[in-house]
Amino acid sequence: MKKIKKLIYLKLARKMNSGNAQAVSVPSIISENTQVQGDIISSGVIHIDGQVEGDVSCEELVIGIKGVVKGSVTAKNVNLYGCLNGKASAENLFIAKTAKLIGDACHVTIAIEPGAYIDGHCIRQGAPIPAEQGSPSLMITDNSSGGKNKSHKEKI
Repeated sequence: MKKIKKLIYLKLARKMNSGNAQAVSVPSIISENTQVQGDIISSGVIHIDGQVEGDVSCEELVIGIKGVVKGSVTAKNVNLYGCLNGKASAENLFIAKTAKLIGDACHVTIAIEPGAYIDGHCIRQGAPIPAEQGSPSLMITDNSSGGKNKSHKEKI
């Protein structure tokens, strides 16, 4: 039944794409029992459930629960459910609770589910967020020294 649904979906996608100049492409899928050694470059969507040893560059990347990538990934959108051992560079990065990221992540926006494993740095790209532009000074009062009020101004 799944194969029939998949065939119907692909036929509909091809039919819709034939008359449309700005067609949505069908994703490239690296299935669970597939191993790729080398770099992958695409202008579309890539879904990885197998193993890739090399760099991946595309518009949108989905690393499935059983997917493993050993190398750098560069994409506009990255959805990580499996394992990435290398640097991730993306505008929008989503790291699921089933994910394992070993390496640095450069991003504009990031979402991390509780339970995700990250061993590396998360580095924000682009302009600073408004809260970072000017941090306010705090006034801390210490009343513990025998009735004298001491005020300390500390910048945090």
